[in-house]
Amino acid sequence: MKRIAYIELDTHAELANNFYELTKDSDEISVDFYFSEKIFKFLKLEKENIFLTDYSELLEVLKKEKYDLIIIGTVHRHFNFYKAIVKKYNTAIVVHNLNFTKASRWELFKSIFKKDQQYRLKLFLKEGLLEASKVYRKSKYLLGIDELASKQNNLNFLPIYFNQSDSQNLENDLVRIVIPGAVSQTRRDYYSFFEKLKNFRNVNLNYEVIFLGKASGEELEILNQLADKLPQFINIQYFEEKIKQDEFGKWMLQSDILYCPIQTETEFFSIKEIYGKTKISGNIGDAITYAKPAIFPSTYSSDLEFINEEKEDLQTQISEVRNQKFNFNNYSKENISKKISILVETLINKNT
Repeated sequence: MKRIAYIELDTHAELANNFYELTKDSDEISVDFYFSEKIFKFLKLEKENIFLTDYSELLEVLKKEKYDLIIIGTVHRHFNFYKAIVKKYNTAIVVHNLNFTKASRWELFKSIFKKDQQYRLKLFLKEGLLEASKVYRKSKYLLGIDELASKQNNLNFLPIYFNQSDSQNLENDLVRIVIPGAVSQTRRDYYSFFEKLKNFRNVNLNYEVIFLGKASGEELEILNQLADKLPQFINIQYFEEKIKQDEFGKWMLQSDILYCPIQTETEFFSIKEIYGKTKISGNIGDAITYAKPAIFPSTYSSDLEFINEEKEDLQTQISEVRNQKFNFNNYSKENISKKISILVETLINKNT
């Protein structure tokens, strides 16, 4: 049996949780998980193969263990620490922002003065910010969580999303549209959707639109105004507090369709990233997890049949997509678990 270490000390707890679920019953690989206190508390997984750790002690722990492969879920800080790991061990890093992995030392240095100066200066002085690209380059493997983007960017595809829910029976005369994610114009074009919603026609259907993320600032003000102006056949729901995971899941299960008005571009460390090409939206994972079709902007590159490119007549498209059947059988836990085992075996054998 192959021994794996999965390290997540920073951000992507949900991916770590998925990896745990997909490998916990495996007869082929044994995985030890190393979590920071933040990740440990968020996931609340208390098993014998899950360890609470930090940067100061993990290197010593890894010296004592003999792992065939180390998977690092996020490298967005403590770059000196991760450089020591990739230099010594057979390591694979999950990539979330591809352009960031290729940024020059000069680009990284300039980023310090563009935003979050105090935090970035700390990373520069104490955590080796300028070594970021070297960490990715020295890693044996880079992993992508979207198959198409992985192929296009020469990454190893890590199948990490699997269907975890049975869709509920839906009401025929009510179309429930869920927009998952924090209600912020920074990453999604909510303003454009607000205008489209005003133009919905009365076609003897009722619409319920759930903005499934915390709304604040200007976006919250617009939603407050919009609620009073929409016709009776459109009802909107939104939240002023962060949504708990169980409530998020409840709304996702009740949805007919996911609408994901993702911006074309975003930034990470002031370095431009392009959604669908150098950065993958978590809404892809939402669609797979809850077995829901989704509508994405035409600028987002995807070859998944349940990801639909937005058309000009959004209202008609929503009805069409809602009535289509999409097959999520390939994303069963059993299938994805097998794919992970094959990937791990491949990455270990390449290094021998």
